[in-house]
This record gives sequence, C-alpha cells and structure tokens, in this order.
Amino acid sequence: MIRGARAGAVALVLLLMTACSDIGGTGDLEYVSGDGQVLEIALDKRESAVDVSGDTVQGEPLDVADLRGQVVVINVWWSGCGPCRTEMPMLVEAEASYDGQDVAFVGINIRDLAPENAAAFEKDRGVDYPSLYDPGSETLLGMGSYAPYSPPATLVLDRKGRVAALINGPIPSKSTLTTLVDDTLAEDG
Repeated sequence: MIRGARAGAVALVLLLMTACSDIGGTGDLEYVSGDGQVLEIALDKRESAVDVSGDTVQGEPLDVADLRGQVVVINVWWSGCGPCRTEMPMLVEAEASYDGQDVAFVGINIRDLAPENAAAFEKDRGVDYPSLYDPGSETLLGMGSYAPYSPPATLVLDRKGRVAALINGPIPSKSTLTTLVDDTLAEDG
C-alpha cells in the first residue's frame, strides 16, 4: 500500500497522464491534439499579439510585428515531415489566391539542421513567402498558450497580431484554411 507523500505523488502522476489523453482531452483548456482539429478563438478571448522574429532561411531579418494590419498565416514546418510536404502545395496555392489582399504568409522551419536544406525544400515546392529558420524552436515561445508543439501546425493571426485560429496538425483542406483567413479578414475587432 502506498502512503503519505508518495501516494499523493502517484495520484498526481496518474492525473497528469490522463489530462491530455485522446479519451477526454483537457476539458475547457482548449488543448488541441496534432490531428488537424481546428480551434477558433473568439475576439474577446484572444491573448496579446504574438512576438515572433528572427532570421529567415535566406538569412534576412523578419519580425511578424511588421505585418500588423494584415491577417498573417504562420505555418510551422520541417522538410523531413511527411504531412508538411503534403500540405505545402496547398499553402503555396492559398498564398497565391490572396495576392493583393491584406494577407501575409510566413513559415517557421523548426527542425532542419542547415538552412540550405530548408531553402532547397522551399525552392522545390515553389514557396516564395519567407520562412524563419529556427531549428531550436525558440520562436514558438512567442506564441503564448497557442504555441504548437510539433510540425505541421498553422496559426492565423488577426490584424492586431493575435492568434485567431490554430490548426495543430495537418491542414484538413484548403477550404478550411481559406475560410479561417476569410473570417479573420472580415472581422471588425
């Protein structure tokens, strides 16, 4: 029989093990597993603007704060990620469809060990929007409680730079992404 502090520790471990399972999730804490589920955040529930900046795959500085006033799609990817490879053509197509509108796309490469690998992946897939190069995933810390934990993940930021939507996992469809972007574009707040 387990007694005292040890019993409490065992109970805590069991509780934590069940808190983020596929069985019950985390209730109303808005945990999203990496299965492509979409989380939309109501205007009055949005956190402060994300703080994401660094150097791109090409070595140029980029600060997402400079894109305020636009809806920003941030896609977290890695060239060795199968779902990232699959969804990239859809992202390129979606980005092209917003040409001339107040929408910007930004990638964040979080796992390639050399920027040349990331650049080759972008070139091969026709990606012409910038991607931050962050193999240590430090940029994800600037996304608050909606920071994705693995690629792929896609965030839609409102015009104030706040997370309006999150897809933590592969994007289910182009129409899912464009609906999130269009809804965010149409917001007054």
